[in-house]
Amino acid sequence: MWWYRALHARLAAALAGVRGQVLDAGCGTGGLLSALRVRRPDLGVVGLEWAAGAARRARQKSAAPVVRGSVNFLPFADRSFDAAIAADVLCHAAVEPARALAELNRVLRPGGLLVVNMPAYSWLLSAHDHRVHNARRQNVREVRAMLRASGFGTVHARYWNGFLLPLMVASRKLRRKNAASDVAAFPPWLDATLHGVTAIERHLWMPAGGSVLATAIRP
Repeated sequence: MWWYRALHARLAAALAGVRGQVLDAGCGTGGLLSALRVRRPDLGVVGLEWAAGAARRARQKSAAPVVRGSVNFLPFADRSFDAAIAADVLCHAAVEPARALAELNRVLRPGGLLVVNMPAYSWLLSAHDHRVHNARRQNVREVRAMLRASGFGTVHARYWNGFLLPLMVASRKLRRKNAASDVAAFPPWLDATLHGVTAIERHLWMPAGGSVLATAIRP
């Protein structure tokens, strides 16, 4: 799906200066792990996933080690990773953000990089969020404050998927409360068009957007 390809490109770019071991916390079925194995074969990537079926699929898809467990209680030793990714994980209803961030801080080495993606704007909560178990959405200011409160420094956060935000707002607010998730197969021409729009804004500063991408350093 176009949105996942756009997200994966941004996450990979955020890891540009990283070497060593990278944790994908909440790796789902392994799409990002697979992308990183192709884009960054120099990295040692490890996945963490709670759902047994998704963890099994992630192992098969990526050929990377995937551990079953919760981001609230990471089953890794202190200072195990040079970077960690939490992509649309801290928004999940089963996740306790403060506890999860404390755990991510613990397993990162000093100077390690944390990359976070969050859905933007609490007022945009909708049937889609209910379907994918999102319990929270945050703006840039809230994401920065959350990361700093958890002991991270050098925090940078920005919106993305801004050009398509008006369409997202219309779709989320006009659809019925029991509508299906936006995650679905799109016609190839539409998928390519939407992805192309996200690519155009890759190097632009967006004043608003459907998601917030943030990076922070473990002191």
